[in-house]
Amino acid sequence: MKDKIVQAREGFLGKRSICVLTGAGISAESGIPTFRGKDGLWKNYRAEELATPYAFEKNPRLVWEWYSWRREIISRASPNEGHYAIAKMENVFPDFLLITQNVDGLHAAAGSKKMVELHGNIWRVKCTICYYKGEDKNVPVKYPPLCPNCEGLLRPDVVWFGEPLSPSVLSTAFEAVSRCEVMLVVGTSAVVQPAASLAWKAISSGAFTIEVNIEPTELSDRVDVNLRGRAGEILPLLIE
Repeated sequence: MKDKIVQAREGFLGKRSICVLTGAGISAESGIPTFRGKDGLWKNYRAEELATPYAFEKNPRLVWEWYSWRREIISRASPNEGHYAIAKMENVFPDFLLITQNVDGLHAAAGSKKMVELHGNIWRVKCTICYYKGEDKNVPVKYPPLCPNCEGLLRPDVVWFGEPLSPSVLSTAFEAVSRCEVMLVVGTSAVVQPAASLAWKAISSGAFTIEVNIEPTELSDRVDVNLRGRAGEILPLLIE
């Protein structure tokens, strides 16, 4: 591992353009479950049954109860050393972008500013009628959350199953990945599309690629350096 850390550090030398892609793994180290599979089971519902436009239309109270439960878990969590290490990187490299699949807001809490959130943010809401967007940090959620403009029902400003990602957010991410010299992929299985395409785009574009994950992924054999372990332990070593 020590040799791989050195190799990864050398990959950053003389580089200006850096992209970081993060997934659920980095937040899991802060105690946040993935909310998919057995870790995210709530009242015998799976995330795939609740995080959909259909579920919200059918029973908005039930969906909001689930998001209120998620918010309570997230509100007790704090950024870990991996989040802080990434935040420091944006002050080092002139052309930097953090692309996260996480909706928990921990990157922002750690100080990251040059960032796009592919799947939205659980602490933001948007109106189902007038498209108002704003912040709502109520824990628990006060139901029904109503729009301050038109009193329409608010929904979480996150991307649900069956919904497309924001074209502008996706365009920003792909543009950054297309020109980056180094791509750091942290805590993601690299199988959920279109986020997974970003890592493969960096590889095909010739970027120096580094993976940090506790388990092997489909990317592991294709990246320049794979670092097996926790982001909170490995990322601080990369920026020393």
